[in-house]
Amino acid sequence: MPKSSVSAAYWAGFRHGLPFLLVIIPFGLMFGIAGTEAGFNLAEVLGFSVLVIAGASQFAAVQLMSDNAPVVMVLATSLAVNLRMAMYSASLAPHLGGAPTWQKALAAYFMVDQTYAMAMLEYERHPKQSTAEKIAYYAGVCTPICPQWYFSTLIGATVGQAIPPEFALDFAVPITFLAMLAPMLRTLAHVAAASVSILLALLLAFLPGGVGLLIAAAAAMFTGAQVELWQHRRRL
Repeated sequence: MPKSSVSAAYWAGFRHGLPFLLVIIPFGLMFGIAGTEAGFNLAEVLGFSVLVIAGASQFAAVQLMSDNAPVVMVLATSLAVNLRMAMYSASLAPHLGGAPTWQKALAAYFMVDQTYAMAMLEYERHPKQSTAEKIAYYAGVCTPICPQWYFSTLIGATVGQAIPPEFALDFAVPITFLAMLAPMLRTLAHVAAASVSILLALLLAFLPGGVGLLIAAAAAMFTGAQVELWQHRRRL
């Protein structure tokens, strides 16, 4: 495999990952602030971001730990919130399954919503890419995103209290997911699944520990599958 094509794939991923800094940085700052406000020291806050590297479950875990929830509840909630990563892994397997084990391990560690979304869009656009090119693209997307998650967590934990509240850093979460999901809504099944997930997530927001999100995700997958099955039968 020519090195030039692998290098080009890496830098394409790097460029595609750069725009997410606009939301990763404030998201990391928010977690750093939340962690210190919950009473965690600097090492503990950074440990969360380095070892877990999953913003939504980190926020959920910190909130529950602040409320003195049982360890079992903290772990179960974090796993529920991050259950989507299992679905991400399954859809990436056909593309990255042929890579060396150490590369797949790194891909699993650095897999976040942004890297997954950009990788899948790229693989769909260029289905003939080699495994090496796909890994290079994935690594390129990770390069600007993941280090900034660590760094912004550090800044939030150390000087976050000085950030004026009118900066409204909480805009990062919804903007991130809108930017990732909108380009992926290409079929009726995608739109149906997204609509069901949004509706149920709002209706079940009162449920504790991310249970509502888990139910909404399961219902969305079922809806998308049924719509695709219905469309397939119509074409027969």
